[in-house]
Amino acid sequence: MILLVGTGYMGKEYAKVLKDLGESFIAVGRSPQSAETFTRGTGVPAVSGGLLEWLLRNKPPKRAIVAVTEDELGTATRGLLNAGCMSVLVEKPGGLDEKDVRAVAALAKKKKASVFVGYNRRFYASVIAAREIIKKEGISSFNFDFTERSYVVEKLPQSAAIKKEWFLQNSSHVIDMAFYLGGWPQRMYCLGKNKLKWHPANVIYAGAGITNKGALFSYHANWKSAGRWSVEVMTSQSKLIFRPLEKLQIQKYGSMAVEDIPLDEALDQKYKPGLYLQVQAFLGNKKNLATIAEQVSRLTHYKKIKQGNILNR
Repeated sequence: MILLVGTGYMGKEYAKVLKDLGESFIAVGRSPQSAETFTRGTGVPAVSGGLLEWLLRNKPPKRAIVAVTEDELGTATRGLLNAGCMSVLVEKPGGLDEKDVRAVAALAKKKKASVFVGYNRRFYASVIAAREIIKKEGISSFNFDFTERSYVVEKLPQSAAIKKEWFLQNSSHVIDMAFYLGGWPQRMYCLGKNKLKWHPANVIYAGAGITNKGALFSYHANWKSAGRWSVEVMTSQSKLIFRPLEKLQIQKYGSMAVEDIPLDEALDQKYKPGLYLQVQAFLGNKKNLATIAEQVSRLTHYKKIKQGNILNR
């Protein structure tokens, strides 16, 4: 039995996967409207009133998936750990902000529980195919762009607290994917400038460094201009291009042609991309999942990129 916490969009996406995996689960949401919509959409009854209210009357199963709003991720996960749940998959980034993520990690360590952070792009068909190529050809360098569409974000219904942490909440998706492929920074030089009304930290970024795999990397993002997420990986024999991240193209050494790499996209087309294999990993061998302890160790990298050396605003 699995406890699914959250009956909004992501809760429904997880429910679709759990049903098709043949897993029994209990769904708990906050509002009656959300629970009702979830039940209509999935065919699985959902309980409203919120997790903490549910925990007052029920003992949780040993496994849970947390798919609540970003500002409740840490609270929900800690509530589960304190109630005896020993294995939790929580949506990225594992909490609202750095303090929240660290608090989850500290409690998980104290309770000797396992908490994993759901970065579903690690499980894209494009990323799986690229990792096979990298395994054969090695990786020498890579670059990535995490430009956010600020004109869209500012109109979203999310709270000011969530938007303030948009870098960690959203941009860390593409950053995690890039470093997952190329290794994590050993040395990194970061620059940043400007701000937005809803994002008081930098919004124009540039930087470079070297990873623990010996790969050189660079990055760029400009939330005040046009752009989109992308990753490019250079091996000894080819350039691998993710633009969009769900697709994979290749340019071979000595050629100017850019070709599509055929992917086994059946799961990514039927479910939210990457989610089926992510849940399967959580329920099975846990391979390629980010642990909450690993997430804490990477907060330093995220913070350095986010803050940079503050230039004239």
